[in-house]
Amino acid sequence: MPADQTEHPAIRPEHQLPQPTDAAPPRRSTAVRVLMWVVILLVFGLGFWLVLRHQEATTAKAPRGGGGPVTVTTVTAQKGDIGVYLDAIGTVTPVYTSSITSQVNGIVTEVHYREGQIVHKGDSLIDIDSRPYRATLMQAQGTLERDQNVLAQAKMDLQRYHEAWDRRAIPKQQLDDQEKIVLQNQGTVKLDEGTVQFDQVQVSYCHIVAPITGKVGLRLVDPGNVVQSSGTTTLVVITQMSPITVIFTIPEDSLGAVQERLRNKAVLTADALDRGGQQKIATGKLLTLDNQIDTTTGTVKARASFENKDAALFPNQFVNVRLLVNTLHDATLIPGSAIQHNGQTAFVYVLQDNTAHMRTIKPGVTDGGITQVTGVSPAEVLANSSFDKLQDNSKVVIAANPPAPGNAPGGPPNRGNGSGGRNGAAPGSAPGNPSGPGNAAAPGNTSTQGNANSQGSTPH
Repeated sequence: MPADQTEHPAIRPEHQLPQPTDAAPPRRSTAVRVLMWVVILLVFGLGFWLVLRHQEATTAKAPRGGGGPVTVTTVTAQKGDIGVYLDAIGTVTPVYTSSITSQVNGIVTEVHYREGQIVHKGDSLIDIDSRPYRATLMQAQGTLERDQNVLAQAKMDLQRYHEAWDRRAIPKQQLDDQEKIVLQNQGTVKLDEGTVQFDQVQVSYCHIVAPITGKVGLRLVDPGNVVQSSGTTTLVVITQMSPITVIFTIPEDSLGAVQERLRNKAVLTADALDRGGQQKIATGKLLTLDNQIDTTTGTVKARASFENKDAALFPNQFVNVRLLVNTLHDATLIPGSAIQHNGQTAFVYVLQDNTAHMRTIKPGVTDGGITQVTGVSPAEVLANSSFDKLQDNSKVVIAANPPAPGNAPGGPPNRGNGSGGRNGAAPGSAPGNPSGPGNAAAPGNTSTQGNANSQGSTPH
């Protein structure tokens, strides 16, 4: 046996010692790193929380707007009139539309109108060949003339028989027979007169005239066309343009207020606006309401009349209608831009002694940017800008804006006339822009709506 085998005997596996491994040190190192990161995150979180608490405490102690007075523009509550309107969608509908068809058979000989022409009642439109009907009329007139002479002869014989009967020269039966012959001839003459009148009507149908005054549409027939009395071909369409009406719908909930005004013989003004509802096309008045409510929509149809002398309203045109139902007089009016909302609560900032006081109000009717409110007295000055910086009891500085056009510096603002019978509802508004709410500044200052939304403006 070799020597190396003798010196190193074989060792059985179960008696071998376990070899050292590197698993334990990595586990201890990972735990230490996790613990360090947890400590670091806790330290950062605590620091961030302390910073936030410090900022909240600083914000709660310091007033909004950087702690100084807030620069605002102002408006003044005014007393005036404002209209109560109903807005609706309507369609321009002519009072009369005449679609003329032929009442006789024949060939069109003349077309007298031009496309788009304004024709008057009685103007010639179309001629149809009337020669066959004139011939028939002549025959009927000849028959009538013959029977009239027969009747005249019978009346002469009756006169002779009366004279003979007075002398007892003829029997009574012959006189009675002659009287009945006269009556028979009278009936024949009446029948002939009816035939003549019928043929005259047929002849008149060959010359078609305008039944109404209105605008003619596109030409539908030409000379040489054959028309039939039993056909449905329309020869010409005439639509009355002036006056014209607009049919629109109003909610059934507003029906009571409208009916009350109509029962009092009030004239309700209706304005027709364009599709966008921005430009007024025409002004008219309410004529009547329909006799029943549409159960599918809960609305009732109404018809308003417009003079339409300039043809601004076109048949079947889509328009928006504003119906003036009522006018509130001596109401307190402010621009809608001065009203703020907190949920369902509306409020304004009333300025007194350069301090803003929050006051809850109740807004009512709105028209052209002007709102009728309760809770504010006329002549009170309200804030109209910088609402993000204002709070109750904030100190304010009133911005001195240039006067509105047409107002003398330091003088009273103009009182524009808004739509819907509102007089002076736009305090401080420039002439020609009644619908935009103007702003009356504090005494000696005048501000315009153009500066109402400016933030952080400095006084001059």
